[in-house]
Amino acid sequence: MTLRLPWPTIHTVLLDMDGTLLDLHFDNHFWRELIPVRYAERHGLPLEQARIDIKARTQAVEGTLDWYCLDYWARELALDIVALKREIEHLIAVHPHVTEFLDALRVAGKRVFLVTNAHPHSLTLKMEKTRLTGHFDGMICAHTLGWVKEQPEFWPRLQAIAPFDPATTLLVDDNVSILRAAQDYGVRCLVAVRRPDSVDPPQIVDGFPAIHDFSDLLPIM
Repeated sequence: MTLRLPWPTIHTVLLDMDGTLLDLHFDNHFWRELIPVRYAERHGLPLEQARIDIKARTQAVEGTLDWYCLDYWARELALDIVALKREIEHLIAVHPHVTEFLDALRVAGKRVFLVTNAHPHSLTLKMEKTRLTGHFDGMICAHTLGWVKEQPEFWPRLQAIAPFDPATTLLVDDNVSILRAAQDYGVRCLVAVRRPDSVDPPQIVDGFPAIHDFSDLLPIM
């Protein structure tokens, strides 16, 4: 079902990467399946104990820059995180109708920025696999700003390097905490993603309009 947005008044579009443009199945499989197995092997632990340990470690830093930092996890877990990501790079996939939507934004003359909390190494790997780079006017990693999108400090720093008017900006993101932070900053148009992971059930979204896939945002004009 098409989600009606005030496209004539939207000049800038900010797009999240993991779970929004790309299928979160890659990341979920990495953290839920591959990392516990390799952590258990590396440290001589039962698999279930490894799962418990990793869950506790990730929950302790959730919503912070460390949560998304591959260098942090390489130190914490004593694993080559970047190499392990490349082991399952075949799971990296673009969500349905994303390229069609990006092409439509270009034709409509919108400014389009990829804005991600992902570590630069993850961004590089995923752009290599998906070849989406040319669709964006810029790509911004939270690591270059020192704050993540959930934090209020992120948004003025983003605006300083990629100027945008919150009143004429659309943000699409699968993380409701991030949408709330953007809303607090004054971003006018906010859209959530119901199914970040194609394998998991759709998430329940409260407080924001949500799409099943990017066909819900077409046509844009």
